Amino acid sequence: MKSLILATALALLAGGALAADGDAVYRTHYPNLQGTPTPLATLRGKPAVVNFWARWCAPCRKEIPELNALADQAGDRLSVVGIAIEDHSANAIDFAKAYEIAYPVAFAGPGDGIALMKVLGNELGGLPFTVVLDADGKVIYRKTGLLKPEDLAEATAGLL
Repeated sequence: MKSLILATALALLAGGALAADGDAVYRTHYPNLQGTPTPLATLRGKPAVVNFWARWCAPCRKEIPELNALADQAGDRLSVVGIAIEDHSANAIDFAKAYEIAYPVAFAGPGDGIALMKVLGNELGGLPFTVVLDADGKVIYRKTGLLKPEDLAEATAGLL
């Protein structure tokens, strides 16, 4: 009986994650690196690349130049947003400066950030984690682990 209840709960959670799509992102309010609360609902209406990272994550560092280039190339046609999974906002600020992150970054902290990643399909909370939303808020791409240039190009090809 316990197994049936657990299996049903897991199925409902998994189905909810797929059904939620970008709504989970749009309902989120995280402070930006200046400390101003930033509703991610501002992403609604155009495609977005949402990248979760932490300063201790070596693959996260490797992705930054590609994400910077995409943000520059896309202009107003697509949003690129980083979500820092850090214990302290000062760590995220220092990292963003050191790696010259040119796109907006929100500070989530580990608890809230990992919870959002799980809702978006990253059940283990691994980093880096990237989702691409279309203009309607549907998650059209998910990747846990290093996002290679060809992955990013493929994920955003029809959006630019």
